[in-house]
Amino acid sequence: MEKVMITEEDLAQQFTLIIEQAHPRAWKLLNQCYVKVLNSKSKGVYIPHAKYIRIYCPDRLIAAIVAEKNLLIEVAEYLGLVEVVCVNATNLLHDPKSQVKKVCPQLWLDLQWIVTQNQEL
Repeated sequence: MEKVMITEEDLAQQFTLIIEQAHPRAWKLLNQCYVKVLNSKSKGVYIPHAKYIRIYCPDRLIAAIVAEKNLLIEVAEYLGLVEVVCVNATNLLHDPKSQVKKVCPQLWLDLQWIVTQNQEL
């Protein structure tokens, strides 16, 4: 039997698909954010099979996303993810100490995109 590897991208897509289909109010918010699944670390060491979801939100949406956090945690746990972390993308991009642009330029560009969109709640 061939072993199939589920990638972090697959998990992020499954997470967003469940939210989109089952929770339209939360999807309206999440659709304006950047969702990424990452491996968990403890004291700098990766924990095998412990993945969490990080949701990068524009400043204008962070409070609304945090208000939906229990629902987001429920869906994440259903997929075997251990945690949901909400990050204010606007603050991250404006932080002079942030290394996002240098370390992960594609993420930096994606965050620039979500922060500059003027979609309504």
